[in-house]
Amino acid sequence: MFVGKFNNSIDGKSRMIVPAKFREELGGKCIIAKALDSCLTIYPVEQWEKFVKEKLSVLPIGNESARKLRRHFYSSAAECDVDKQGRITIPQELKEYAGIDKELVTIGSDMTIEIWSRESWDKELDPDTGELMKASELAESMEQYGF
Repeated sequence: MFVGKFNNSIDGKSRMIVPAKFREELGGKCIIAKALDSCLTIYPVEQWEKFVKEKLSVLPIGNESARKLRRHFYSSAAECDVDKQGRITIPQELKEYAGIDKELVTIGSDMTIEIWSRESWDKELDPDTGELMKASELAESMEQYGF
């Protein structure tokens, strides 16, 4: 399980260092793809294969919306090797999608990892508290989802 938040950066060759806590679970390869909210998702290969098998491959080919959904995920995904220094290379198209220039925020998100440009992440934060949600919003959401 991936948890935690890490500030890091991308180098001139579009490589980012995967936080040490995440490397072992990723192994030597991963899949990186567009996510919602203008960020990227890193999937361990096994998690990507599960997602494809259980979600994408069962979508009805006869449905136009389903075909577009499949195309979105497959066309935005790239296989990445994790090098000996724990780095992955982020493809240019994905860097542009997420607005990644230099500074990154890497977030554990259960079975996947999210990569945000520092600027996009900061925009997600409440300007008063610096948190994703105010305490009242957090409490309301917890109640709504049965926490």
